[in-house]
Amino acid sequence: MVVTRFAPSPTGYLHVGGARTALFNWLFAKKTGGRFILRIEDTDLKRNTATATGQVISDLHWLGVEWDEGPEVGGPNGPYFQSQRRDIYDKYLNKLIGEQKAYYCFDTTEELEVVRQQAELQKKTFIYPRPKNFPDEKDVKKARNEGRPVTVRFAVPQAGTIVVHDAVRGEVSFAASEISDFILQKSDGFPPYNFACVVDDELMQITHVIRGQEHLMNTPVQQLLQQALGFRTPTYAHMSVTISDSGGKLSKRERPETLRKAIKNMPAVDMKKLAAVGSISAEEVTAFIEGRTMPDMPAISAMAEYLGVQLPEINIIDFFKSGYLPETMVNFLALLGWNPGDAREIMPVDELIGCFDISRLTKSNSLFDRKKLLAFNTEHIKMTPKEKLIGHFRSYLEAVESPVAAADDKMLERFIEVNAGARTLADIERKCRFLFIANDQIEYDDKAVRTVLLKDNGLAVLQIIRDKLAAMEQTSEQAIEGMLRGLAEEKKVGLGKVAQPLRVAICGNTISPPIFDSITMLGRENTLARIDITVKKFGRV
Repeated sequence: MVVTRFAPSPTGYLHVGGARTALFNWLFAKKTGGRFILRIEDTDLKRNTATATGQVISDLHWLGVEWDEGPEVGGPNGPYFQSQRRDIYDKYLNKLIGEQKAYYCFDTTEELEVVRQQAELQKKTFIYPRPKNFPDEKDVKKARNEGRPVTVRFAVPQAGTIVVHDAVRGEVSFAASEISDFILQKSDGFPPYNFACVVDDELMQITHVIRGQEHLMNTPVQQLLQQALGFRTPTYAHMSVTISDSGGKLSKRERPETLRKAIKNMPAVDMKKLAAVGSISAEEVTAFIEGRTMPDMPAISAMAEYLGVQLPEINIIDFFKSGYLPETMVNFLALLGWNPGDAREIMPVDELIGCFDISRLTKSNSLFDRKKLLAFNTEHIKMTPKEKLIGHFRSYLEAVESPVAAADDKMLERFIEVNAGARTLADIERKCRFLFIANDQIEYDDKAVRTVLLKDNGLAVLQIIRDKLAAMEQTSEQAIEGMLRGLAEEKKVGLGKVAQPLRVAICGNTISPPIFDSITMLGRENTLARIDITVKKFGRV
């Protein structure tokens, strides 16, 4: 049976690269009738955050990538948090030490840095100086009494070639002599990524590891450990790199980097206020600006919103809050470094599962084309069943704390219908928000006021509309349309010259659903009240 896994480190939110990795492993398991495991690799205690762990799990649920084993669902191979598996790792670590395949080390950070600098001066690759005689338990006790850090390193075989058989890239060879003895246990007692990963992949019976190209360099190290422990070697498939449409590798650091650059370019920023907004200290803000630390993503988002800085969507939660559908993201991500073998692009998840094959993973880099993503989302909004789309819309509204969330499902359905062709759920929310704002709380766009109300007799037209609307016996959509079109003919102008002043009066800007629907949904009394407020504010004609 095929068994795949997604093993994120909860040091940040789930970005699109990690989501693609999870998706490909899930698709392959679903296609083959196998099992998909979620494992949380949380042994980096200094960088882990509980917020990130919860968000990763939430984002996977939103995407519809559900696991057969892992957090929340359990399974026969738990625990599924590596921080809870230390006794398991210690068992295999002691086996390697006992067989002289690993050894204790007591170097301080400063001592290691000196050795690295010497290698750099000699223009050599850093290779850890392995001791002739491995330290024993007495040496360990002595080192601890002296307050020295105690770690364990793997004794890399000094000769030979390690051949990685990759399902995407074919055979890739690495010289063992160029691999330094690497850490198996850190001074805090926890294993680093490579060791914990190898042990867990074996015990969880992982058969296929589909992951990013950046992990290719970890593979020879992991194969050495598998050989030393008598473990199987799963099939590896290293996916191509995804390039940002702004240039360079798509990275989760784009959001904080964008904010950092924006702050540096601002003439004056109240650091105390910024820290309060981000719920961090002023010292942490300074350290972030200087590039020494990275606040959690909620802090980054809060500070950016306060400063009015537009951040690029990188994490899955960003796309959710920008109004993308999960079906869109699954479809779009599936085509980054993989193709179905034909010209198909817009594909529902069942279709993706049916044709997914790792033999069609591509070596060439893929482009994260945001314009294409918008086009995909437009199509998925059209093709998603009504009830499901209403559910997505409500979830979005609640997440962004929109006043539109107060609408019932019937009203949400109408919003979707009158905004046919919308590219995102955010577009629909933006156009319908005016319906949930008090009449005297409308915020007017300066450009709209100048170019629509204060130009070409816009206010005069608005006053005429007000009088005609007040005199109407019925205000059905058809009746309102007839009144506005009749006025346009009377004035010998296009409908826009009549509709736009009215749109600015009731919305504050020139963006809304079709004007006839907008007035019908707002109601005659509210429309009249907003016209009166607008005329009074910008000058009675």
